[in-house]
Amino acid sequence: MQRRSDQSAATLVADPPEAEVSPRRPPAGRVKSAEIRDILEQEIATGERHAGERLDEQAVAARFGVSRTPVREAINQLASAGLVALIPNRGAFVRETGLGELVEMFEVMAELEAMAGRLAARRVDPKRRVQLAEALAACQSAAERNESDAYYYENERFHEAIYDACGNGFLAAEARRLHQRLKAFRRLQLRVPHRMRQSLAEHRRIVAAIEAGDGETAEAELKSHILVQGERFADLVASLKPKQG
Repeated sequence: MQRRSDQSAATLVADPPEAEVSPRRPPAGRVKSAEIRDILEQEIATGERHAGERLDEQAVAARFGVSRTPVREAINQLASAGLVALIPNRGAFVRETGLGELVEMFEVMAELEAMAGRLAARRVDPKRRVQLAEALAACQSAAERNESDAYYYENERFHEAIYDACGNGFLAAEARRLHQRLKAFRRLQLRVPHRMRQSLAEHRRIVAAIEAGDGETAEAELKSHILVQGERFADLVASLKPKQG
């Protein structure tokens, strides 16, 4: 895949199909900083908010009908994920993420996850086996409902179970940090047609390998599972066609 670090990854992503898009504003009385963050995150990842654009706290608060406190919390979370830059005395601005940088992060993520899978196959205990099985079942339920956002959050739980099972706290912390950094893009690619089903099938193979104590296969499956989101990201982007008419 050709890398183009001078081009924003966000500008390459077309809006997801209308039926798959989450509500643009949560119901009144239920707006939380996490919900605001998710919506702003989606807008950044799809290019609706362009690199360099200022996030006006007051305008965002008015849009959601909340005080500036949850908005500030949401923006701080986006900054922690590397999607927003906080500039003293100026405010928060959408950060440009080049496609080359994005692919490099996916490559590192694949290596971290692969190592976690290999160690989990050797070290998983009965408690972690149950957690992994429950997370897989929750992913399957979300996929059967065809709810990509619900699947994404269950997918987070699935990968958390692998991190917990690997028995290496430092590795788990680094994987969680990068997972958070790539969240917006991993979430978006689940809206590609059939990707949820493919992801679920990959999850099943990963769990089977860990259950069998097969570290080599668990490592290979997890590496492939992440790289499909990175090395093939251009193909995933190309399949996200804007709604016509």
